[in-house]
Amino acid sequence: MDQIRIGRFIAQSRKTLNLTQRQLADGLGISDKTVSKWECGKGLPEVSLMLPLCTALGITVNDLLSGERVAQADYQKKAEENMMELIRENAENKKRLALSLICVAVTVIAVCALIALAALPALPTPARIALVALALITAAAGVGAAAVLDAKAGYYQCPHCRETFIPTLGEYVKAYHTFTRRRLVCPACGKTGMCRRHIVR
Repeated sequence: MDQIRIGRFIAQSRKTLNLTQRQLADGLGISDKTVSKWECGKGLPEVSLMLPLCTALGITVNDLLSGERVAQADYQKKAEENMMELIRENAENKKRLALSLICVAVTVIAVCALIALAALPALPTPARIALVALALITAAAGVGAAAVLDAKAGYYQCPHCRETFIPTLGEYVKAYHTFTRRRLVCPACGKTGMCRRHIVR
């Protein structure tokens, strides 16, 4: 989905109705920061808000996902394109997650093999040091690559305002986490919480 285009369309539709961001947000029960985020192209409305948003703006969900008012003659074609785009994005997120897990597994195996070689008693000290250094470099590169892939796989949902967002790589790496949640600051409400990760939008 083209978030910039959708954001501009939301802003244009809101302004056509002479609504402020605050008025639109109040009608949807969310913060005006969330509306601002959408309009700046930094995120999409979560699924549960799409229909109320479209009703408030007098547009269809197909219009929203297309980033423009869709002519009746093109409605079916655009709906199919939007559906295929959502399916493609979800498939890409799953692929990134799988690749990050593979990257971690390969890194662990490579590092263990290098450490095992470095522990061989007949190995000279310079070779041992080189193998340990190579193991550390491999570990750093593998974990870094896995983090980049994993950070782009899906999105996180704030437990307070239910807003969905994608954290920056820096926020992602520094955050305390479990397998399915990360302690992040929500860009919409500003609260910190254990945000649940979702792969499928």
